[in-house]
Amino acid sequence: MDGLKVVLLSDIHLGPTVGKTKLAMVVQMVKALKPDITVIVGDLSDSEVMAIRPAVEPLSELNSPLGTYFVTGNHEYYTSDVNSWFELLKSFNIHPLHNENVKISSPRSSNDWFCLAGVDDIEAQNAPQRSFGIDYDNNYFLKDGKPFRYISGSIHYSRVPRYYWKDRLVKMKMAGLDAIQTYVPWNYHEFKPGVYNFYGDRDIKYFLELANEIGLLVILRAGPYICAEWDMGGLPAWLLEKESIVLRSSDLDYLEAVDRWMGVLLPKMKPHLYQNGGPVIMVQVENEYGSYFACDYDYLRHLQKLFHRHLGDEVVLFTTDGANKYYLRCGALQGLYATVDFAPGGNVTAAFLTQRGSEPRGPLVNSEFYTGWLDHWGHPHSVVPTNTIAKTLDEILARGANVNMYMFIGGTNFAYWNGANMPYSSQPTSYDYDAPLSEAGDLTDKYFALREVIGRYKHLPEGPIPPTTPKYAYGQVAMEKLGTVAELLDDLSPSGPIRSTYPLSFVQLQQVPQGVLERGKSYMINITGKAGANLDVLVENMGRVNYGKYNNDFKGLVSNLSLGQVTLVHWEIYPLDIDSVVGHGLNGKGGESKTSGGNPSSYAAPAFYTGRFSIPSGIPDLPQDTYIKFPGWTKGQIWINGFNLGRYWPVRGPQVTLFVPSNILVSSSPNNITVLELERSPCGIQKCAIEFVDKPDINATLQYESNTRKLFTKDLWLDPL
Repeated sequence: MDGLKVVLLSDIHLGPTVGKTKLAMVVQMVKALKPDITVIVGDLSDSEVMAIRPAVEPLSELNSPLGTYFVTGNHEYYTSDVNSWFELLKSFNIHPLHNENVKISSPRSSNDWFCLAGVDDIEAQNAPQRSFGIDYDNNYFLKDGKPFRYISGSIHYSRVPRYYWKDRLVKMKMAGLDAIQTYVPWNYHEFKPGVYNFYGDRDIKYFLELANEIGLLVILRAGPYICAEWDMGGLPAWLLEKESIVLRSSDLDYLEAVDRWMGVLLPKMKPHLYQNGGPVIMVQVENEYGSYFACDYDYLRHLQKLFHRHLGDEVVLFTTDGANKYYLRCGALQGLYATVDFAPGGNVTAAFLTQRGSEPRGPLVNSEFYTGWLDHWGHPHSVVPTNTIAKTLDEILARGANVNMYMFIGGTNFAYWNGANMPYSSQPTSYDYDAPLSEAGDLTDKYFALREVIGRYKHLPEGPIPPTTPKYAYGQVAMEKLGTVAELLDDLSPSGPIRSTYPLSFVQLQQVPQGVLERGKSYMINITGKAGANLDVLVENMGRVNYGKYNNDFKGLVSNLSLGQVTLVHWEIYPLDIDSVVGHGLNGKGGESKTSGGNPSSYAAPAFYTGRFSIPSGIPDLPQDTYIKFPGWTKGQIWINGFNLGRYWPVRGPQVTLFVPSNILVSSSPNNITVLELERSPCGIQKCAIEFVDKPDINATLQYESNTRKLFTKDLWLDPL
């Protein structure tokens, strides 16, 4: 093939991140070179192929006389549907080839050919070898053959809008962190079996690339269970369709689902391992398994083999458990490096001695050093003193230990993603955690105090720290009642009711107000009515248990309902597709007053309300972040422009305001607000409005429930503070 002109395009990712315009420019550049052969090496997206066709259509213009070839990169595929991709490429007259060593022959003569080993292999020959491992003899990590100690902080990409990922990551870098730690919530990506979402706020690949670009290493907590105060600890609720399933165990149905999920997730993560040029230095297997009743070593061994199968043998796999030999007894496994978590204010030496019980040699690691604590509805906002945290952090670093601060930024439980603990108490929308960066990413005194401690042990990055984002009080917005849930039932449940003799749970489903029943608090109410009247029950999922043995948290009416001594039967059950309907626009059932007046009892039934507001003109840098409060409202859910902000419950507290990130607001047209009030709105009594303010209130002074009962073992450390 003497004199052959070959154009080789490397690292071309076919998917939604490659725009049609950019790809068309690349194609025009190639055509101008007039090559004999064009070879494209890249990856295939997990997007639906036909949906992405318009974005990759410019490739059809490539017309090299000896052919155009697409060779899949040496990393694992990003798609489970290779055949459809290959058929699409063939329709563009492009020859698709798998990622083994590729022999491309000339159509003129079978004796003319060349071999393509893969661009990644070619690059690797010229790049320094990257490695990350453990030096057991000297008790430290090795990064590229040199001793390494990391100082890390937790950020959950699922709790921070993609729009703000870079802002938060840069602030973490400027605090002196070497690394970040993040969870992968399974149910966030596979909401329905076999249907995966890795786009937008769920684009973990972009999140990892951004961390790498900023210079932060990543400690990946891949699950399958994560806890994280996240709905069902990250496990998908559809697992409960088999009622007898034993979660987090060797149960065959559970393992089948785990294997399928990890077969999608881990190949996506492999290119981002440190040794492959990415930021991921360690991958956690499961989470705090020693706190779970199953104590199934076969399950942990299965996960260990599964992770190595997809990620390779060089990856450092680890576990995390509370600093107690009881937890490590079931949470640690040979071949998975055992780390511990513990809180400020305790005995650091004793905590690390617990780790030494499982790992006599190797680096000391606190994988969850708590900078604050979680909240629950009806309890005070958790505040952990800065000086206590700074003192213990100093002690950890003075021992040469590795540390991850949980959380460095907490973020927000948007939509319905909050978890709950037992005895049943759900977590609020705010996951502020009293962390060094607030829920909205604001710099705090705690941030600067911990940065100062870190600065005693390493050189801090030079340059400005990104400032706290400005907040704007847009003021009051008048609300109008659209209709009750019952009145809007045709829109909310277009497929009609499911008829069943007895009530069904949520996973089995896919008007005079009488009162409210509440799990763990109120199981009986007195009702009034006439014989033959219908009884309507609206059931709300307040969040599935995320910690402990009650993880298999079925939702809905999980037992029969009785009227007196009579079991109620012959139910008509309406699954409500609220988010989809709100996103497409909910149609009202008649005008109600926007202000006070009318019959107050008509505002006591669960109902939808709507309002609109515009961003002021003539003010620079709008829209800005804001907070929304609910004067006179009781409990419910709110959407802005179809985005589900989360739950509000100001009468219970401690959270009164909800964080509104600026990226969901628009300045080109009015912003639409939809509120689902579940109990009683103020509209028949006082002004029917919500209000945007510029300061948060997540620690309201209310009459809180007793704190004498402990929600779970891990919160005992708060007592001495």
